[in-house]
Amino acid sequence: MERVLSGMRPTGLLHLGNYLGALRNWVELQEEGYRCFYFIADWHALTTEYADPSQVAHYCREVAIDWLAAGLDPEKSVLFLQSQVLEHAELHIFLSMITPVSWLERNPTYKEIRQELKDRDLATYGFLGYPVLQASDILIYKAHYVPVGVDQLPHLELTREIARRFNYLYGPLFPEPKPKLTQTPKVPGVDGRKMSKSYDNAIYLGDSPEVVWEKLRPMVTDTQRKRRTDPGDPEKCPVFDLHRAFTPSEVREEVVENCKKAGFGCIDCKRILYGHLMDVMGPIYEKRRELAARPSLVDEVILDGSRRARETARETMVEARTAVRLWCPLAEGGAE
Repeated sequence: MERVLSGMRPTGLLHLGNYLGALRNWVELQEEGYRCFYFIADWHALTTEYADPSQVAHYCREVAIDWLAAGLDPEKSVLFLQSQVLEHAELHIFLSMITPVSWLERNPTYKEIRQELKDRDLATYGFLGYPVLQASDILIYKAHYVPVGVDQLPHLELTREIARRFNYLYGPLFPEPKPKLTQTPKVPGVDGRKMSKSYDNAIYLGDSPEVVWEKLRPMVTDTQRKRRTDPGDPEKCPVFDLHRAFTPSEVREEVVENCKKAGFGCIDCKRILYGHLMDVMGPIYEKRRELAARPSLVDEVILDGSRRARETARETMVEARTAVRLWCPLAEGGAE
């Protein structure tokens, strides 16, 4: 059975962008028969949150609840916590010994994230070297595929390069993981910018139907449509980007026609979107409420998944240690 691996950093609550950009696709992959490993990347969270990690544990459980509410099934996927599988760190040490610094410095997001998070000191070894830990996350399970968007391909290519270098130095062990490209929809926040928790413009999976409408109702639309009688342009409207994600195509066609001809106002357009949005998000919200009331159940799922992940990771590390030819002293009384 071919393996798929991916993870999420627990740095905040999950929103529609996380659902449409990754989580929905993860659910589809588990239903397609892949052996899926999905992990909560709490060690990765420390690369940017190391100065104040007080909320990381809280968000780990919130992410787990969102995953289960959205349809990830622990009977079909291995759902686990990165820090509960110490083999990730051990393989990271091996890989860090063979990865040239120049490979890390050319990482296209290294400077971008440092520029975006100017308020934090990211001149650390951990932040520079996080792609090596990322490679360990993938290779420890000998993953065949990693679901990524086009913008994440350079990250995966670095993992492939590290795998090739290890295999060249120590013999073939790791398959080179292939990208499973996912369509990344444009998901605007309520202010029209990209949906992001850092912009405070997100609709979260845990938002109640009432809160969703409170956020959606004043959402930015086509700025050229100032009056109810003005025709609009759906291609310039952030609300229509959400219609593309949640509204059936035949209804979207009606929305386009009425928008262009001023057949209805923006609030009518938003009511239509809200109905279809809640067809998807309503059940997730209800399931999420049930799970939030049973935190011990969520903990059990993640602990069991972490145990299953360790079983696979340990097998890989036995092979990796053998390949690197580290000395293992015999126990007293053991055979020569």
